[in-house]
Amino acid sequence: MAGNLTRDEARERARLLKVESYAVALDLTAGEERFDSVTTVRFACTRPGADTFIDLHGARVRKVTLNGADLDVSAYDADQGRFPLPSLAESNELVVDADCVYMRTGEGLHRFVDPVDQKVYLHSQFETADAHRMYACFDQPDLKAAFQLTVLAPGDWEVVSNAAASAVDEQGATKRWTFPPTAVMSTYITALVAGPYHKVTSEHDGIPLGVYCRASLAEHLDADNILEVTRQGFDFFHKVFGVRYPFGKYDQLFVPEFNAGAMENAGCVTFLEDYVFRSRVTDAVVERRAETILHEMAHMWFGDLVTMRWWDDLWLNESFATYMSVLAQAEATRWGKGAWTTFANVEKAWAYRQDQLPSTHPIAADIPDMQAVEVNFDGITYAKGASVLKQLVAYVGLDNFLAGVRDYFNEHAWGNTELKDLLTALERTSGRDLSAWSKEWLETAWVNTLRPSFEVADGRFTRFEVLQEAPADYPTLRSHRVAIGLYSLAGGELTRTKRVELDVVGARTVVAELAGKEQPDLVLINDDDLTYAKIRLDERSLRTLVDGGIAKFTESLPRALCWSAAWDMTRDGEMSTRDYVKLVASGVGTVKDLTVLQTVLRQARQAVQQYADPAWRPEGMALLARELRALLAAAEPGSDHQLAYLQAFAPVATSAEDLAVLRAILDGTDVPDGLSVDADLRWTLTSALVSGGELGPDDIEAELRRDPTATGERSAALCRAVVPTAEAKAAAWERIVGGELPNHIARTTITGFQDPHHPELLAPYREKYFAEVGRIYREWTFDQASTFAVGCFPSLLIEEETVRAAQAYLDAERPPQALRRLILEGADGVSRALRNRARDAA
Repeated sequence: MAGNLTRDEARERARLLKVESYAVALDLTAGEERFDSVTTVRFACTRPGADTFIDLHGARVRKVTLNGADLDVSAYDADQGRFPLPSLAESNELVVDADCVYMRTGEGLHRFVDPVDQKVYLHSQFETADAHRMYACFDQPDLKAAFQLTVLAPGDWEVVSNAAASAVDEQGATKRWTFPPTAVMSTYITALVAGPYHKVTSEHDGIPLGVYCRASLAEHLDADNILEVTRQGFDFFHKVFGVRYPFGKYDQLFVPEFNAGAMENAGCVTFLEDYVFRSRVTDAVVERRAETILHEMAHMWFGDLVTMRWWDDLWLNESFATYMSVLAQAEATRWGKGAWTTFANVEKAWAYRQDQLPSTHPIAADIPDMQAVEVNFDGITYAKGASVLKQLVAYVGLDNFLAGVRDYFNEHAWGNTELKDLLTALERTSGRDLSAWSKEWLETAWVNTLRPSFEVADGRFTRFEVLQEAPADYPTLRSHRVAIGLYSLAGGELTRTKRVELDVVGARTVVAELAGKEQPDLVLINDDDLTYAKIRLDERSLRTLVDGGIAKFTESLPRALCWSAAWDMTRDGEMSTRDYVKLVASGVGTVKDLTVLQTVLRQARQAVQQYADPAWRPEGMALLARELRALLAAAEPGSDHQLAYLQAFAPVATSAEDLAVLRAILDGTDVPDGLSVDADLRWTLTSALVSGGELGPDDIEAELRRDPTATGERSAALCRAVVPTAEAKAAAWERIVGGELPNHIARTTITGFQDPHHPELLAPYREKYFAEVGRIYREWTFDQASTFAVGCFPSLLIEEETVRAAQAYLDAERPPQALRRLILEGADGVSRALRNRARDAA
């Protein structure tokens, strides 16, 4: 990584400098490849005469002036992204005149041309340290400053930044946009979005609101829903945080080819454009968008107003925003009843998976440099951290937690903090010592397993204990606050008849309250999802679920927890893949919660494709397809479930009969009542039919002519890579490793290349992958390189040779730690699949 700023370098620079302001002047009319960037930085130095450096990546530097004296521009290292600053004065003014590069990788200032109308759109993405691709800056979170931006742009463009424009002056065919100085903020949350964006404006509680998207997507922008969630979020956060939104206006911009789900730029939040729904989606997807909106809004306080000092505390930003977004959904939106069910099934599943990889790490991670933080945007940083915060809330009480957060904001507003600052505030309001809790939960890795252990006589428990397990490599046994639920079948319903809440500490915890109680049909450890732990089901409970009890719960959360337990048991080899798939087939038809439904169906498909004994795989695929066809046929016309069943059926349709069903829907000869076969659904069907050999390259191009949009181009790229021939795979591979594809086209091409229905076609690419991954990691930007390293890892070649090849590469090449982590994770996935195939075969 260019520059790869280390923590020690950042600390030294922060001790040396106090940055006061940036004035950045951009000319976006200079051409298609580059733009002019002139930055004036004013800063103080605590040790006059000292040297330092400023960050600026990939630029052509024309002139640099420090305190009125010209510096030698040949000292600039464009590849490393640093310009040396010698002999600083006590008070300094630096002017850097350069031109910078528009990016097509989703980093820095990204440039996109809409294939529909050929209009140009720009957006910035600066986290973690890409602001210096647009302007010269000290690019680290604890050197906050005020920013004043001036932008020359084409006359028909909207230009949006952190503050509302104070003046817009016409200059012939161009306009000059002047923005006032911002409040102090970190470089990574500064922002610029520019282009002929369509906008919808509103206002709430004195806050000007804006919602933006590309002009060609304007007809699909459901601004009313977005603004409704936005208003609900502001009302909730104002109430619980006790501090008004601090950044003036609040714009939300849906931008093309965005690399993440969203980014919390202060007052100028950018979102993945897929959140503008041009085709019909289920309400689960709308719920997900709402969570993302609320997540980014929470960052306005936790992250933007108060910011981590260094990336060691990235988890504080992301875990807090994740927890608060779900709390806001539960308390303030129409998804309240199911918000924590979704959290249990989505976020926590992600956390459990990440926490069992060889790259697992404590929540409070050690981040020595920027390479380390780039791979830490993971399920531990977001989801495990949020799960542990949820447990902390149960430990100190929600009112005490929020009181501590309010104190934290008031004490540290506009500053930078560390973990200890938050814990001090929470200790003060709760009266609890959190040092032991922090060591136990934040400073150790891996997930514990909780298992019921009991004896029964005459149908009643004579002994009941909770066993806590930890592997030898991560032996920490933690303190858990858990509820144990006893569920019994009566009248065709599975309902809770007894609940016990207690602290589980150590390897064995006696539950005296359950002695003498009648053994129920199902025992659920961690009922209500109070702690972060994998749970196990005893034989009777598991049999209750497999025999149809999974469909008879009267509440969504315990059902979701049982689905999660069954999936964990399958991944860990304690439940055979075929039993898990049969459980899904028997119970999925009664799942009302769409997020749970879609998660379970995705997991079942993965189980068949990766974890099933290859000899049973065709039967498992046929079982899923048969059940989904029946559910599709019986679904209420026009319902979300109808759409969800078809979206799940298409990727498992492999027989001639199943593919014929898809073909009839695509060509309109036999479409289920109420189903709208819109653009995105057509591509879903087309991809499945291409994989099944029913459609070919000419059909893909015909479909692209029907949908000549950015989404259409991405979908066509995926389908071309899906074509099940050696020639198509070779062509896709050459497009991928050539490095010329824009970020989103590269991602979809990789997805199509790794079609799980034809792993035999990928056999030549195991050796090719390890021959290329090191070069790509050295030469490409981090986001593009990591996309290749993860996406093209030979994960579908589930053979010991894949694991050996990965280890041989690591031993021989000794790659950077971040790349080593990604390869270890890929190899671990193959090893797990091999173990589970053996278990299923047995």
